[in-house]
Amino acid sequence: MNIKFYRLAGTGLLFFLLLFSGSALKAQFNKTHWATDGYQYYSMEGDQLVELDTRDSAKKTVLLTKEMLTPAGKPALRVENFYISDDGQKVLIFTNSKRVWRYNTRGDYWVYDLAAKTLKQLGTARPASSLMFAKLSPDGTKAAYVSEHNVFVQELGSGSEKQLTTDGTKKLINGTFDWVYEEEFDCRDGFRWSPDSRAIAYWQIDASKIKNYDMLNTTDSIYPYVVPVEYPVAGEDPSSCKIGVVDVSTAKTTWINVPGDPIQHYIPRMEWAKNPNQLILQQLNRAQNDSKLIVANVSNGTTAVIHDEQAKAWIDAGDGRDPIGWNWLSKGTSFLWLSEKDGWRHMYKIDLDGKETLITKGNYDVIDLTLIDDAGGYIYFMASPENATQKYLYRIKIKGGNAERVTPAEQPGTHEYEISPNGRIALHSFSNIYTPHTSEVVSLPDNKHISGKLIQLNQAAKNKPEFFKVKTVDGVEMDGWMVKPTNFDPAKKYPVVFYVYSEPAGATVTDSWGSGRNFLYTGNMAEDGYIYISLDNRGTPAPKGADWRKSIYKSIGLVNIEDQAMGAKEILKWPFVDSTRVAVWGWSGGGSCTLNLMFQHPEIYKTGIAIAAVGWQLTYDNIYQERYMGVPIDDASRQVFIKGSPITYAKNLKGNLLYIHGTGDDNVHYKNAEMLINELVKYNRQFELMSFPNRSHGIFEGPGTTTYLRTLYTKYLREHCPPGGR
Repeated sequence: MNIKFYRLAGTGLLFFLLLFSGSALKAQFNKTHWATDGYQYYSMEGDQLVELDTRDSAKKTVLLTKEMLTPAGKPALRVENFYISDDGQKVLIFTNSKRVWRYNTRGDYWVYDLAAKTLKQLGTARPASSLMFAKLSPDGTKAAYVSEHNVFVQELGSGSEKQLTTDGTKKLINGTFDWVYEEEFDCRDGFRWSPDSRAIAYWQIDASKIKNYDMLNTTDSIYPYVVPVEYPVAGEDPSSCKIGVVDVSTAKTTWINVPGDPIQHYIPRMEWAKNPNQLILQQLNRAQNDSKLIVANVSNGTTAVIHDEQAKAWIDAGDGRDPIGWNWLSKGTSFLWLSEKDGWRHMYKIDLDGKETLITKGNYDVIDLTLIDDAGGYIYFMASPENATQKYLYRIKIKGGNAERVTPAEQPGTHEYEISPNGRIALHSFSNIYTPHTSEVVSLPDNKHISGKLIQLNQAAKNKPEFFKVKTVDGVEMDGWMVKPTNFDPAKKYPVVFYVYSEPAGATVTDSWGSGRNFLYTGNMAEDGYIYISLDNRGTPAPKGADWRKSIYKSIGLVNIEDQAMGAKEILKWPFVDSTRVAVWGWSGGGSCTLNLMFQHPEIYKTGIAIAAVGWQLTYDNIYQERYMGVPIDDASRQVFIKGSPITYAKNLKGNLLYIHGTGDDNVHYKNAEMLINELVKYNRQFELMSFPNRSHGIFEGPGTTTYLRTLYTKYLREHCPPGGR
């Protein structure tokens, strides 16, 4: 879809261009590994692990050499990720990883003991590359991990291993998650060490009643074979979910008495509440419009609801940060939570007794939290009150008040900060639509440059993409970007290509490097004579308030399509746009949007290229589709899904359509392609089809795949929407 989407919420139909480079096959993107003082951090440089100092770029201390990372009689470990123990004496190393759906989250783990100068492998009795999410205990004496759906613990000194759960299967999942929790809640790591290292809290997902979606692999053996994936479509019950706490010494699990039907709710967040006898968790109902925050007593499993929020549309899982961790204040007596209940995404302080205090105020959205500097009394967060296409660092006092912008005003665009634990140093990266990514180290709160490349705008950039706003006849004002042909002549008329996504999982109009570039086009669209445009409609996760984002509720395939089409109609009034040469394309949710635009508005769009689209919303997973469209429990509630589905309108196709899908897509199943084909055949609507055998949602596997896809895309576009001014 886009190179990198700005988002406020979950993943859904979203994926990144990084799939094409293979980066998504690696373990999830690493965060900076800070040393305890917050000035030093650790990094792999070649074959060695080094400690770097943010205040002195020349200072470097080697922590582990290649020789130290070489097991006896084996080649040196290829370190894919690492973790440092709290006391700085042990290094947990992840290597030899294998892919699990989106990321390489299982592999082998080793521990290097800096004091003993030993390198030992964890879980040697387990199958190779089967360990997941290994974590050192807070006291540094043990490690825990998941293997084949069970939780294990290992003493680092003696090497003895103990199996803490024994009932794990492919359908009864301990310590990790099923496909849909991972895809839609970003939940992968499913267990947590207690603060005193004596217990482990873990999720158990029971997918035994979830029907398998059977994909057929016809390419990897002489005889085809079935690849089953537990996949609950919209309208099907979710997996049952519960939380257990297992005693490390006895392997006895105490189950937490979470209220309600375990099948008709989700638990996307769970952490220890800063003491070894309390857990805190978020519970969402099936419709995801009722969010409860619950504190649990570990010793007896009892629970108490301390916060309950309900909404007319949906409530996002989590609070703007990773699914791992909780944003504690005041040594664990209160925490930060994000809510849209007053119409904007604001921060609230919530005490463990449920008392709530609004911290941020005003007509702006908190995009995400960056750091809580409890000692300094400030919260750092990302926001952009004046321009929804951009992102800047702000800070506000924990007790509330006025937010203060930290990012310099002379750097318009999109900023990211990884702030050190002490709140005084940050790794800062910047880009805008015409300036490539640049990284530096800055001090805070003055944002003063310390080291790295000094951030400068690329003022010499040629043919910069232009931002604009367009207002539809319905009064909806949308942000957009446009890249004009290189030798643009306003007296001529040019073809326009619209790039779309349009759903709640992602926004395409961001002032960041990569916006305005078409990664599937071989060549240069501007030099060839195309106008390239993208618009963000209502329902996309731009920081424009809850009404903007939630207006698409129960209307995916309707509200977003009308906005896009009416925006296009305004653009077609521009004198340099050729209304006879209008193309649209998108991938996944953008593919669905492309189909709907081609079918619902054939008077506008003459050529479409749709990739991996959801053609029938009732085929997609329940967490995503029910979050935004409601729970389809009867014929009446199913109608909104049908009204928003491209297949409903396929008979209206008049233009040129190229449809592309991978037959091994575990996300948007190939069934969508076949249902669409049947409908187009039924009404004799001619189109072109490219099926990539056994490719997944990203369509990148196999030699030559990406090159072929890009060539196919470009050839079709040039043939049916010829470039150049006329």
